[in-house]
Amino acid sequence: MTTAEIGPGEFYPVVGVGPHPKPWPTEKHFDSELLTNGDRRNVLDHYRYWSVEAIVADLDTKRHDLQIAIENWQHDLNIGSVVRTANAFNVSKVHIVGKRDWNKRGAMVTDKYLHVLHHPTVADFKFWCDENSVPIIGIDNLPISKELETTKLPSKCVLFFGQEGAGMSDEAVDICETVLAIRQYGSTRSMNASAAGAIAMYAWAMQHLNNPK
Repeated sequence: MTTAEIGPGEFYPVVGVGPHPKPWPTEKHFDSELLTNGDRRNVLDHYRYWSVEAIVADLDTKRHDLQIAIENWQHDLNIGSVVRTANAFNVSKVHIVGKRDWNKRGAMVTDKYLHVLHHPTVADFKFWCDENSVPIIGIDNLPISKELETTKLPSKCVLFFGQEGAGMSDEAVDICETVLAIRQYGSTRSMNASAAGAIAMYAWAMQHLNNPK
């Protein structure tokens, strides 16, 4: 691990790598500015010094059938964290339903490597899913919810997440083929939206990536 000194005997880890030693690689996917100045981005070592466009093009060759959708009526700060997790699972698309603008700080720039679509209303989103034959699976703790742990998830689907606290709107619940809840064992009624998103995406991955049959 590379470190930098911030005081006498005090060091902090430095992310990434410095300038690339010469001679530089000549393949088109490398970015000359990153080769010159170093690459401090939060990317896999395999993608060091690659341009954003080249990384996206490479990820596009191996996107998964999973998509995610997030309701954005109140500029929920958790959206960025859910998007960052979506990048980790290399989902094919992220849908923002409601307000176009969302707080990207939690995404840590990972949204640049994803295909993010905006739908002004739930009805617009439903129309897109119908046109593209993508089943909508809601993730929320509701009386009608089935258990995520015991449900077989479709390989091609979009997992729909509601607002932190308020959960999915009634209109969103109505467009879902089914709504699934994560089993809980403590006293709290619900968990953080970004944590629920990570659990749901991992559950899909366990069914379709680790056990494809």
